[in-house]
Amino acid sequence: MAEKKEPKCAKCGINILEKICMNPQGKGPDFCPTKNLTGLIDESRSEYDNPAVKEFARLASVQEGECYLERDKKPYVPHCSKTRIQEVCEFGHKIEAQKIGLVFCVGLSREAEMLSNIFSAQGFEVISVICKVGRMLKEEALDIKDHEKIMIGTKEAACNPILQAKILNDAETELNVLLGLCVGHDSLFFKYAEAYTTVLAVKDRVTGHNPLAALYTSNLYHLYLNRPGF
Repeated sequence: MAEKKEPKCAKCGINILEKICMNPQGKGPDFCPTKNLTGLIDESRSEYDNPAVKEFARLASVQEGECYLERDKKPYVPHCSKTRIQEVCEFGHKIEAQKIGLVFCVGLSREAEMLSNIFSAQGFEVISVICKVGRMLKEEALDIKDHEKIMIGTKEAACNPILQAKILNDAETELNVLLGLCVGHDSLFFKYAEAYTTVLAVKDRVTGHNPLAALYTSNLYHLYLNRPGF
């Protein structure tokens, strides 16, 4: 039996216009999933035969294209035009969503209010749920020890992404937007939410919620990130 080669697309190294996933005459390394995983390719392709899935994916691609200007000019030079907030609003209208769910971190309450106002101004009904909803205490529900808390010596409310998801499920939101949930809490929300979910911003307490800043400086100011165990 031939050894299974796990995909490592991040290590491809082939020019973007010469990748086999971009160009039918392209090429890929020996770990290339486009070359190797034909069964999964066919299986996933069949999912798009579902009319609802196909239309959602079609509109996502339309939205992607509309983020670039002067696409008819040759030679084409990428010229981007839309912020993520504008994209979310436009895509919400494309899928004919009336009700948007907004889940956010308590630390981004001000931003959540601003975003809710924008969504409302664009004609959406907004159901917003803060991360601490339900006041579930860490020590009671999650067996968190006192030294594991942020505010040692206090009764500390835990984030409750499962409840956030269930509230939005109950409200029958048609598109959910995630704003700054913690690592892991966002994962639980994705697992329990029934509606499609997109992300406006992720939490990064050090970089002002711009995690790529650490990535871009990982060869100098954040060099320690490359050290095993930090």
